[in-house]
Amino acid sequence: MLNRQSVPAGLITFSPLSLCIHRCPAIFILLVFIAFSSGCGNNANSVPPMVVGGLTMGTNYTIKINEPDIQLSIEKINADVAELLADINNKMSTYIDDSELSLINKNNSQEWIPVSAELYQVLSDAISISKLTNGSFDITVGPLVNLWGFGPSRQPQQSPDAAAVSAALATTGFEHIKLRKSPAALKETIDDIYIDLSGIAKGYAVDRIAEYLAQQNIENYMVEIGGEIRASGVNEINFAWRIGIEKPLPGQRAVQRVIKLDNIAMATSGDYRNYFEQDGKRYSHTIDPDTGRPITHSLASVTVLHPSAAWADALATAFLVMGKEAADKLARQEKIPVLFIVRTKADFEESYTEAFTKFLLDK
Repeated sequence: MLNRQSVPAGLITFSPLSLCIHRCPAIFILLVFIAFSSGCGNNANSVPPMVVGGLTMGTNYTIKINEPDIQLSIEKINADVAELLADINNKMSTYIDDSELSLINKNNSQEWIPVSAELYQVLSDAISISKLTNGSFDITVGPLVNLWGFGPSRQPQQSPDAAAVSAALATTGFEHIKLRKSPAALKETIDDIYIDLSGIAKGYAVDRIAEYLAQQNIENYMVEIGGEIRASGVNEINFAWRIGIEKPLPGQRAVQRVIKLDNIAMATSGDYRNYFEQDGKRYSHTIDPDTGRPITHSLASVTVLHPSAAWADALATAFLVMGKEAADKLARQEKIPVLFIVRTKADFEESYTEAFTKFLLDK
């Protein structure tokens, strides 16, 4: 039987602020477990879920499993998940010198380079999202992130000159990455391309864990890695999992909106945790791949729901780059559930696509 850990009522907070294979968007995702006095849930008689967790990709991961009668040890789940996450890191981390991706980044050849099936899948998804968003998501933008002081070196944050931005832009562009499906391979069409899967790898890892749980006939679970979430079935009080989206307030913690998740993933990107100020101007960590500069519009936070956590992860970044008007148009066109929070002079204004409506608790 599973060893179980009690989960107190109220809020459980995840803070993905440390460096990882993801250039972590400094977003806090609040997981909310709400007890209702009526309906199908029964909090008084509920059995606390089994909780598995640890460190990965420079942040925390948490898995909650609500299967009271499952015959599977926590040790087995811990070991399997740890092995799965280690394999993903060894393929996709830019912090491991001899990872598959690091070796590709060190290879300046413009010949075809064989890649694993897993790395091919993530690269293929990333490029598909780049094309869908007209380049607002770009896995080659790392040199620009580093230039602005938001990369792993955490250099002093200051606005670089135009020449430096232009030079960094010359080494970026997802269109310079070509993929071959069989046999799986990658080719770069210019020198010095640096691939960073930080905007999609955590979501991919969430998807892989969810697939593992499904293979174990586990139907009721919530998987979270550094704020990227995928949930299925119900929680311990027999309701769809309740997830809190944070109000984008620097230095404060407050819930903007609580939603329900079942058989879907969620990711949030925002500009309000990781930024610097210079000469009275605010510079966000979110870099527009087109201009090479931090975004300057009023969109403060974007929450995306998608069957794939990898796609939700990348789309949240892309939509934040695009800004409210363009992102809303594309999301409605593609029928993607999205919640936007826009910064105003007085406070914040939220809006959401029609597809998002069914996930609201008050609808």
